[in-house]
Amino acid sequence: MKNIAIFASGTGTNAENIIKYFSTRNSAKVVLVLSNRREAGVLKRAEALGVNTYFFDRNDFYVSGSVLKHLLQSRIDFIVLAGFLWLVPDNIIKCFEGRLINIHPALLPAYGGKGMYGDRVHRAVIENKDRESGITIHYVNNNYDEGDIVFQAKCKVGQSDTPESLASRIHALEYKYFPEIIEKLILEME
Repeated sequence: MKNIAIFASGTGTNAENIIKYFSTRNSAKVVLVLSNRREAGVLKRAEALGVNTYFFDRNDFYVSGSVLKHLLQSRIDFIVLAGFLWLVPDNIIKCFEGRLINIHPALLPAYGGKGMYGDRVHRAVIENKDRESGITIHYVNNNYDEGDIVFQAKCKVGQSDTPESLASRIHALEYKYFPEIIEKLILEME
């Protein structure tokens, strides 16, 4: 069984969904949730589900290497970014090459990059009058949202859509596909 770590900065609904999904699987389990925000809802969700949590700051992540050390001590096999907003440092990318993925709430390469997350993405899609949006699951590299694409799923964008209504459909795609794609990638590792 493989050990998964999830990095998240927000409320943690995707993380919770992934934790619950793997609680019934033999392929992997989520053993650690890490956040750069002490008050992030994801930490409370993970603790409520019996998953270890780890808070870190910029120094821990980019300078001291303590985040990487904690990942290695926790025997992590696979890393998932689920609403995590910092660029991942080289030492973690190199150590987990091919085992580090992110989800983005749009069809990359459109609407990616620094500062493009959540409602900012949905608002841009609507303002540009795009007819479809969706999710992109991709490997993480040294640039925001530029790693090789693993999977995309689409949904329609209607003329009456708001960022909130579009976000609701995007979340549904995330909840359905993200755990399945994680499991597929983990099974391919073996």
